[in-house]
Formats: sequence, structure tokens, C-alpha cells
Amino acid sequence: MAGKLIIFSAPSGSGKSTIINFLLKQNLNLHFSISATSRAPRGTEKDGVEYYFLTPDEFRARIAAGDFLEYEEVYTDKYYGTLKSEVERRLMSGDNVIFDVDVVGGCNIKKFYGDRALSVFIQPPSIEDLRSRLEGRGTDAPEVIESRIAKAEFELGFADKFDVIVVNDKLEVAQKEAKSSYDMRSWNGSFSGFYHDGKPLPADAGVSAVTIEYFQNL
Repeated sequence: MAGKLIIFSAPSGSGKSTIINFLLKQNLNLHFSISATSRAPRGTEKDGVEYYFLTPDEFRARIAAGDFLEYEEVYTDKYYGTLKSEVERRLMSGDNVIFDVDVVGGCNIKKFYGDRALSVFIQPPSIEDLRSRLEGRGTDAPEVIESRIAKAEFELGFADKFDVIVVNDKLEVAQKEAKSSYDMRSWNGSFSGFYHDGKPLPADAGVSAVTIEYFQNL
């Protein structure tokens, strides 16, 4: 049986990585696909283990061939991306594939797989709350925080393109909501809406904060 796909995107500081790490410990057979990169291996990194290592020219050739679900040039000639072949390899082996990508990458993956994938947007309660979280880290200079805030405002405009929006106000609740989204018994390899006891939920259930009330008994 082919695996499933679940996509997570969020502005920096929204708690996405914490929620994903929580899900990875929940015995859901979730696995990251191995990304490709054009940077050189570091330390003991091996091709096909940490990354698929390509030269910049090889990476660009594979972009031109349409081999990537999503990719980004982080710096000049420093690319990172998700190969379609790697995701298909995981799915055919029965693994459930989890993606931690930016909003544009998330939308591209969702567009490619359609109802086979469940896309989740992790949203901070407000921009003010996000600013407080970033400042509370104590790791970024003020100008870096302002850059992250500007990017977050851009990314929030993509939220309604995702199947599920989880507002990370309280981490434990957000973790449960994310897991409940994944655990939906009505999602059997495809996704076309939210169901509870076999009945469709209100139309806005998938474009507002997912609540345990909707999913706790699935």
C-alpha cells in the first residue's frame, strides 16, 4: 500500500519544527524525503544519506528537466530541493512522507499531488505574538527580526491555500490538532475535506484553526 503525504509550512517562529518533531515520535511511520543540494558534503555526510549531492550545473539541468517538486536557490549556486523520484520511492515502499517546506514549496507540492496530500499551515496567533517569540529567542539582531516579520506577513497571505490551518497559541493543543489532522479516518490516501462520523463538517472547518472538537473522536 502506497504511503501518504503531509505538508507543513509556516512563518519562522511559528513552532512548525517543534510540532513536526512531536509527530515524528508518534509512531505514524512518518519519514522525511532526502533532499538534493548543490553544496559540497560536510564532514561525514554521504550521498543518498543526508542529501543527494549535485553540482550546480547538475542541479540546474534537473530543474530544466522538471525533476523537482520544489526547489530554492538560497545563495548563488547553492540550491536545495525535493526530487519527485525520491518522494515516489518513499511512497512506493509504504512510508508516509512529511515535508517541512516554505509556503511556496508547500503550495507546489500540494498542486502536484492534489488530494493525495494533506497540507497544514502553522500560524502564529498574531504578528505581535510572532515578534515576541522571535525577540524572546535572543538569537537574532533587530534587523533580522524585522526581515523575518516582513517575510511572515507575506507568507500569511498563503494560509487559505492549505487544507488545514493550525493556530499555534498553546503548543500542546497545536500538537494535538496537527496529529488529529493526520489521524483522520476519512483520509485514506486522499483528502477532499473534513469529516466527522461520516458527515462533512462546515465549509470553514478547513480554513480556520482546527479544533480537537472536530477530530477527537475520529
